[in-house]
Amino acid sequence: MAVERAGVYPGTFDPITSGHMEVIRRSLRLVDKLVIGPHINIGKGPLFSLEERMGIIKDDIADFPQADRDRIEVVPFENMLLIHFARQVGASVIIRGLRAVSDFEYEIQMANMNARMEPNVETIFLMASDRHQFISSSLVKDIARLGGDTSQFVSKKVFQRLKLKFSSN
Repeated sequence: MAVERAGVYPGTFDPITSGHMEVIRRSLRLVDKLVIGPHINIGKGPLFSLEERMGIIKDDIADFPQADRDRIEVVPFENMLLIHFARQVGASVIIRGLRAVSDFEYEIQMANMNARMEPNVETIFLMASDRHQFISSSLVKDIARLGGDTSQFVSKKVFQRLKLKFSSN
């Protein structure tokens, strides 16, 4: 019997972008089960509540084939180290998306610290494709806040939520 390899893909996902969705799709090729872990990062000043972000993620993955959806779980976490969360959900892999060289410096430090604390959990970096390298949730929020068109950076569902969020402010 094959051992199930579980991976965790953490992030604030505020909101989830086309780049995040690409990493999720590609991650499913590497793991048997993927736990998407939206977390609270007060320092980033979230636009959407944790509950809203979980709903948005679930809405976006609803378009995946059933076999893929069955392998994905959305589990929020807060007030704990990522490595502890990985252990809690039984993940042997942490998946991190990289957009640019500037991401790498921070991410390599995190990966090394996590490896020191838990040597049995590997960190895998997935480089964003050239279509998505420049997309960040922060930039998407800034564009939406200022009335710009974010439709090419997020799903239609997220685009509508952004429009609603900023039209009510």
